[in-house]
Amino acid sequence: MKPRVLVARAVPPAVTERLRRHFEVEDNPGNAVWSPAELAARLQGCQGLFATNSERIDAPLLDACPELRVVANMVVGYNHVDVAACTARGVLVTNTPDVLTETTADFGFALMLAAARRMAEGERLLRRGEWKQWSFDMLTGSDVHGATLGILGMGRIGQAIARRGALGFGMKVIYHNRSRLAVEVEAGLGARYVGKDELLAQSDHLVLVLPYTAQSHHAIGGAELARMKPSATLTNIARGGIVDDAALALALREQRIAAAGLDVFEGEPALHPALLELPNVVLTPHIASATVATRRAMAELAADNLIAALTGGVPPTPVNPEVRVRPA
Repeated sequence: MKPRVLVARAVPPAVTERLRRHFEVEDNPGNAVWSPAELAARLQGCQGLFATNSERIDAPLLDACPELRVVANMVVGYNHVDVAACTARGVLVTNTPDVLTETTADFGFALMLAAARRMAEGERLLRRGEWKQWSFDMLTGSDVHGATLGILGMGRIGQAIARRGALGFGMKVIYHNRSRLAVEVEAGLGARYVGKDELLAQSDHLVLVLPYTAQSHHAIGGAELARMKPSATLTNIARGGIVDDAALALALREQRIAAAGLDVFEGEPALHPALLELPNVVLTPHIASATVATRRAMAELAADNLIAALTGGVPPTPVNPEVRVRPA
């Protein structure tokens, strides 16, 4: 008898059909976001879950679904998964790193440019029919070329953004990370390691690319924003909760920093209402990895992980590799 798996959100039909060759599959073509109770009910008797960041995988859910053995996430970040609880119960967790690095870096750089050059403000002005004449100071923003690019979190995506800044725009790159990169990696990126306070004080454009953890919650709050230049921009393509959105909205309103570009938010899809009222923030709905090719690659890698884990293979990208799953 084939193992049973649940696909929690809509994915490309070809991926679902591939899974059906190995498993009994319940999918979600309507793309509904299930409540925790409904998710638990649908997971009864399932050995695998094909998940996104919409599903909270915690101890109560795991206890309600004792047959679950694999949570294959179609995302890189896994702050929605209690990995320790999964490991304690022998549940393997996987994610999809690497396949979205360059796409996400493209988007992060675009979002930074849009904030620095006030592109969203300009588009809204045009749509309102308010562009009547040219003036030398109309919507003047800040240069990106030759400026100082600060990166908080220098993993794969942070390094990809550093390459774009240094090689494409002649930017001076500084970064802060939990651990310093090897000297030869720094040299290849043209990046210099600095303390967090110096990063905040020196960056003309600060990009956040660090994972969300209890330690990184509100890593950028009122105190950190106060250390930034009034002319600086802040771009967050990492995770909601890394920035105190209320403090950021206040800093933007009071023009203590110049602008922000945000693709992620605390409590998303809800967002702090004050952000909607501000002209100097570019808002996008968590779409940094949203290209056809990249989303397909993410889905395929999640499927690779799920198939390998439940058929005796080696999952390509485990989060807790110490868990060994016996073939169902």
